[in-house]
Amino acid sequence: MKTTFKITLLAFIALITFQSCEDMDDVAPPASLEVNDFIWKGLNLYYLWQAEVPNLADKRFANQSELNTFLSGYPKPETLFQSLLNKPVSLYPKKGEAVDRFSWIVSDYLELEGMLQGTTKNDGVDFALYRKESNPEEIYGSVRYIISNSDASTKAIKRGDIFYGVNGTQLTVSNRYTLLLNAENYTLNLADYDNGKITPNGKSVQLTKTELAENPILVNSVIETGGHKIGYLMYNGFYPNYDIPLNDAFGALKSQGITDFVLDLRYNSGGSVQSATRLASMITGQFTDKVFSKQRWNNKINAFYESEDPEALKNLFTNAIDGIPINSLNRTKIYILTSKSTASASELVINGLKPYIDVVQIGDKTTGKNVGSITIYDSPTFGKTKRNPNHRYAMQPLVLKIVNANDFGDYVNGLDPDYVLLENVANMGVLGTISDPLLSTAIGKITGTAKMIKKSSGKIFPHFEDSKSINGVQNQMYIEKVPEGLLKSLE
Repeated sequence: MKTTFKITLLAFIALITFQSCEDMDDVAPPASLEVNDFIWKGLNLYYLWQAEVPNLADKRFANQSELNTFLSGYPKPETLFQSLLNKPVSLYPKKGEAVDRFSWIVSDYLELEGMLQGTTKNDGVDFALYRKESNPEEIYGSVRYIISNSDASTKAIKRGDIFYGVNGTQLTVSNRYTLLLNAENYTLNLADYDNGKITPNGKSVQLTKTELAENPILVNSVIETGGHKIGYLMYNGFYPNYDIPLNDAFGALKSQGITDFVLDLRYNSGGSVQSATRLASMITGQFTDKVFSKQRWNNKINAFYESEDPEALKNLFTNAIDGIPINSLNRTKIYILTSKSTASASELVINGLKPYIDVVQIGDKTTGKNVGSITIYDSPTFGKTKRNPNHRYAMQPLVLKIVNANDFGDYVNGLDPDYVLLENVANMGVLGTISDPLLSTAIGKITGTAKMIKKSSGKIFPHFEDSKSINGVQNQMYIEKVPEGLLKSLE
């Protein structure tokens, strides 16, 4: 941003935020309300649905004392946070009721920062969960892939393995299965699968979670068949610290002269908007400086941007990453593999590319997350600088909606595939080979060879949850930094 624009923006936001509560800064909140005060003021400024939440209205409290009285009614910061959201899924759990399904708060921002970069306490088993046909209350899991250099990578567990319990306890909807699976040390009880019937086989695997940085580039290869050189990339998370390795992976594909490209996002639940923009630029290359996507913030912030600096609301295709040239493929057509786990930044890539190239989507309908977040800290500017040393709370609230160059972004129910093919746990295949039914289908569409399409036989059960959605924090689409100059420093 230009300096003059920063100054104007600082003054404007400070004015509209505090014009009706002039005493907010004159009376500091008591120490017991510091976290709650930070939550209310951060959401009042940034929250996407601020205008729809009466308790976040700019004129809701005349002064800090009135705000303190309100905040004191919420002993737990997490309870206050949920109460200030627009129909959060925690309070509106029935399908279709919730408006805000993805805003998040954490008590330790160090853990949050690591997760957004792909670093978690992880045993290395990425899995999907399904309800049993015989008893929908009971859950079973299927291993989707094993993360390299993890504890699981040294154990007898692999893609396609089935599990039914933890420490001998059957996983169920009501027995807090998330706590069982999130334990740092546990034993995973394995089973055999027969067309929906889950039978314990007496085998088990002991797993331990450690600090693990997941490289999201799981498979990068070229498949030669039918006169085509098909590039295949499985990419499992939009983590900014892997943007350069991702660019190198595209360089490897480009150097081999691929004729077609399959991007596998079926297990990618999202991440950085900037990384998504860079990925789209690697796929293409012929649209540098054109609009990839547009941001729409809440009314008071968006109106100012549109008036003073509308370009700040645009994410543009680029040809470089911090001065390093992008290895672009100049594709005019792409095949993208998706599932119910495909969310946020992955959906952004699909939606953002559609106005420019032919996007063929194969698999299942995606999650339907067209909104993004920022990390908000308890600091004078809500950024990382001068954070409150008394606690480590941080918020990841939804603050913007993202649309493509044609202004389309209404896919809260997910993006529909052109060719529907759900994964069958009885026939997972090997990732990156024609034994994988989804990749085989893409190859069949590329080559026109119908025999390459390996549809799974047997029953297929609807996706219930997966390891990333249980985690919650990894199911995000976010802007990496709080926009500069959005709040006057109170120093």
